[in-house]
Amino acid sequence: MTEFVLGQQSAYPTHYDPNLLFPIARAKNRASLGVNNISSPPFFGVDLWNAYELAWLNLKGKPQIALAEFIIPADSPNMIESKSFKLYLNSLNQHCFANFTAVKTCLQHDLSQVLGTGLQVRLIQPCEITSNKKMAPIEELDGQLLDRLDIEVNSHQNADPLLLKADHTSAPITQTLVSHLLKSNCPVTGQPDWASVQIQYQGRPIDEEGLLRYLIGFRQLGEFHEHCVEKIFCDIKIQCQPEKLSVYARYTRRGGLDINPFRTDFNAAWPNNIRHARQ
Repeated sequence: MTEFVLGQQSAYPTHYDPNLLFPIARAKNRASLGVNNISSPPFFGVDLWNAYELAWLNLKGKPQIALAEFIIPADSPNMIESKSFKLYLNSLNQHCFANFTAVKTCLQHDLSQVLGTGLQVRLIQPCEITSNKKMAPIEELDGQLLDRLDIEVNSHQNADPLLLKADHTSAPITQTLVSHLLKSNCPVTGQPDWASVQIQYQGRPIDEEGLLRYLIGFRQLGEFHEHCVEKIFCDIKIQCQPEKLSVYARYTRRGGLDINPFRTDFNAAWPNNIRHARQ
């Protein structure tokens, strides 16, 4: 971890530098979940990144700004360490580009080199958000709220998979459950990462109190966003054995970036990339 940009003091760059991007192989974290075949995990999905502090200069030296959406496939060999992503984006601040297309092409090229695969990049001008009524600024995750449960929590130290249970004597159901109490910590700095999580499944009813205690157990866990979502997915799949399952978490932003991993094992539509109230 000491070699990660995240764990070092870093001056913000004054020149464009794609070498700031730091890859993290997905294979190591997945091996800890029992996913040893990186080319065939038990899920597929995407990591949705939103950047709110993207800027550059046009050919006349005038600053330009945009929001950016990055859709990274979950089967990419690498993910990108978040602080290195922020530093890289800031390295564009004083770099000149001819137009929006040139910026997008640069982003796609640099990020795909680090990820080991292609990705989707979308740039959004602020005027597009205010003029397009379909782009709702705030929308909460749909589903039954787990946080309504008045439970006693004895430990915040471990996301214990044994807390997860399903009633296999009951008929299968289709259900969507939501909690805003997901919190984990950065594995390098220890800083808190806050998220809302949506769990959709088809199968025997999952015990809601056990699931909420399990999610609260991430509170002191040091893991990256993507790995937390994959752990939730794998633990529910193994312990509750749903026929279909998807897990979607939306994390609050830090340094102008938010990360929103989505994992599923069926042909669910990609989730709408719409911010919730805490984002």
